[in-house]
Amino acid sequence: MVSPGAPEGPLRLVCFELRAQELALPIADVRETLPVPPITRVFLVPGCLAGVFSLRGDIVPVIDLGILLGLPPTAVGDDSKIVVVDLHSATLRVAARSGRAGPCGHDAGVAGIVVDRLRDLRTIEQALDPPPSSLAAEIASLMLGVVATPTGSVRVLDARAVLTAPPLRALAHADESRMS
Repeated sequence: MVSPGAPEGPLRLVCFELRAQELALPIADVRETLPVPPITRVFLVPGCLAGVFSLRGDIVPVIDLGILLGLPPTAVGDDSKIVVVDLHSATLRVAARSGRAGPCGHDAGVAGIVVDRLRDLRTIEQALDPPPSSLAAEIASLMLGVVATPTGSVRVLDARAVLTAPPLRALAHADESRMS
């Protein structure tokens, strides 16, 4: 449905808003959503890494998706949330086993993504259209595709691609070289 090797059947999505655009992640890739906790800034990291926070005692990196998409930094407001993505979720297990590290070398694999607000959970029956050809390649590479809905277009993100985007991958490689 979404790509070669993807399971057939409906695609369930966690939808959210970022700069008045509706975006989504497959529900299988989302561990949980939560209010934005205090985020500790980390120096000398790519701008798309907003910082880290503690999730039940685990330190979790926070990605500013706006910056990854070429937008200004996300301003946290009353409706803002963190979407916690888990690299060991159903569709990301292969990437985790292949040794592709997430932000800050966290190949164990949890990261939070700051969003402006949560929207509905959706079930998409039809296949996704490819990302628009007008999108820059580095942004299109973060997407699984686009789907038209009664309320407008929903851009479906590829969680693995977001967590292993070039700026974050460079950070993971720097972390690995310091450890060797």
